[in-house]
Amino acid sequence: MADPASYRPAPGSIPESPGVYRFRDPAGRVIYVGKAKSLRQRLNSYFADFAGLHPRTQTMLTSAASVDWTVVGTEVEALQLEYSWIKEFDPRFNVKYRDDKSYPYLAVTMSEDFPRVQVLRGAKRKGTRYFGPYSHAWAIRETVDLLLRVFPVRTCSAGVFKRAGQIGRPCLLGYIDKCSAPCVGRVTPDEHRALAEDFCDFMAGNTTRFTKRLEREMRAAAAVEEYEKAARLRDDIQALQRALEKQTVVLGDGTDCDVIALAQDPLEAAVQVFYVRGGRIRGQRGWVVDKVEDSTPGDLVEQFLLQMYGEAAIPKEILVPALPPEADAVIELLSEQRGARVDLRVPQRGDKKSLMETVERNAKESLAQHKLRRASDLTTRSRALQEIADALDLDQAPLRIECYDISHIQGTDVVASMVVFEDGLARKSEYRRFSIKSTEGDVASIYEVICRRFKRYLEERVATGELDGEVPAPDSASATGESRDSGAGMPIDPETGRPRKFAYPPNLVVVDGGPAQAAAAQRALDELGIDDVAVCGLAKRLEEVWLPGEDLPVILPRTSESLYLLQRVRDEAHRFAITYHRSKRSKTLKESALDEVPGLGPSRRQALLRHFGSVKRLRDATAAEILEVPGIGPSTAEAIVAALKEERA
Repeated sequence: MADPASYRPAPGSIPESPGVYRFRDPAGRVIYVGKAKSLRQRLNSYFADFAGLHPRTQTMLTSAASVDWTVVGTEVEALQLEYSWIKEFDPRFNVKYRDDKSYPYLAVTMSEDFPRVQVLRGAKRKGTRYFGPYSHAWAIRETVDLLLRVFPVRTCSAGVFKRAGQIGRPCLLGYIDKCSAPCVGRVTPDEHRALAEDFCDFMAGNTTRFTKRLEREMRAAAAVEEYEKAARLRDDIQALQRALEKQTVVLGDGTDCDVIALAQDPLEAAVQVFYVRGGRIRGQRGWVVDKVEDSTPGDLVEQFLLQMYGEAAIPKEILVPALPPEADAVIELLSEQRGARVDLRVPQRGDKKSLMETVERNAKESLAQHKLRRASDLTTRSRALQEIADALDLDQAPLRIECYDISHIQGTDVVASMVVFEDGLARKSEYRRFSIKSTEGDVASIYEVICRRFKRYLEERVATGELDGEVPAPDSASATGESRDSGAGMPIDPETGRPRKFAYPPNLVVVDGGPAQAAAAQRALDELGIDDVAVCGLAKRLEEVWLPGEDLPVILPRTSESLYLLQRVRDEAHRFAITYHRSKRSKTLKESALDEVPGLGPSRRQALLRHFGSVKRLRDATAAEILEVPGIGPSTAEAIVAALKEERA
């Protein structure tokens, strides 16, 4: 493991110009490529404060043995060179937007004498019209099967086409009128090409003229009593309508654009793209990537645009959740590649904003499903637990983990949460939440909640005869839980017939915080005489694991299953604490600040909270905004503003 100081460039030797830099390992392989408007400022940031860097960046610096750079003239040139080097060297520390499959396209080979409709993957071919990409090949085949009734274009391979011509008999599709059978001369090459062009026009979004033409022909056939022909045309119209239903119009005016959205956590990011052509969603694609640095949404968008549009077709408009840091340079680069202006913007209102929200929901769902697949795998969970045991020097894998988090706003309405994971899975029937009396900060709150939880545990042991002696009564403040299952397997209280709430001790206690919080939890256990429960703290900023009494943290590998499990436990404790804190603050508001407002009963209080969505928004609202709530008059609105202002003061 190299010391970054050993290969740090000499002071003043790094130019201040825009450029691209490469970190290399001892074997000379490029392991990271980056760009900068000022090379000196960017590279100095790597060596100035090593401890403050992202853990994966620290790993990259200690894996490298040298750094070099190339000066360029403009930011656009820097973007181009960065993309070229990433493509050439495939550095292992760069974010890579890759998935495990090539997405299918609907292709029409217009360069052939008899154009063919087929499903294609991979690199695009010259002289072929492409539509998509689609999520699944079967989605293309369903659409094609419907459209062949109206546009009977050839779909067979070259071998089948040649054999049919030799024997003078078409294939099955020719007999059921889903192919015009150009192989046996039923239509001329020009007639078949016209069918292929109509097929392409329909897929490109020019659909109205085809349905209107069929409707005219159907009415004409019915007028001359050709009812079989009219019925066939009616079925053709229904086939086109079903094909259109699969491609719902989401944007007007035949808009062509790509809509990009993302969801992320400290370790990973999920990206979703909807391809809109002619105002219709033609395809969808998604990626989940490991994050290399503390990337902002704009950084992730920039990396995505450079990698995805290096070779792919670029639409005239790209909608993104956040603009890249060098948006003008990115737009210029994409416009050069497209040969025409590319608009890159964040939608603010209307249909495009609504579509962006839909794509964002898909990105969040994709990230959640990715995490669920990791969490639900038994082998992965077992490996994660064993990695935690090895890293923390435990005697055995921590099959039961309890995590504690504190939530408050400026020391008011302090609450704590306790979540339980058994065998790497959440056990929500044993979650507990606490109202905290201490107002001396998070460290004191952690100490209080650990004391209260394990006093209850010792009491349960005394009650079941497992422990002799007396235990001090727990704090009188309530501790309640969220019950989701029957609590099967827990010791049963013989008097109530219900599972005992705190009967099981954990193998590992995780607290949200650093060395101070971990020390407070350990002190609480020591004072209660409990010495068989391990304690650690998980700090958010650098995801460091702190053990009580240790001067240095335990650094788990950034992509390890052990860190992923600890983060999931910590995030669940944070969610549970936040949920309780919000409900408590809402209750406090309803029971205190608004009690004195004349004419404001429970139903109107609920209406206020529903309208504004949160207590914070209600506190920040003006009288004019409160007047928009049904049932609230001018005098009541003024009284509400005055009451909330007085409470805040």
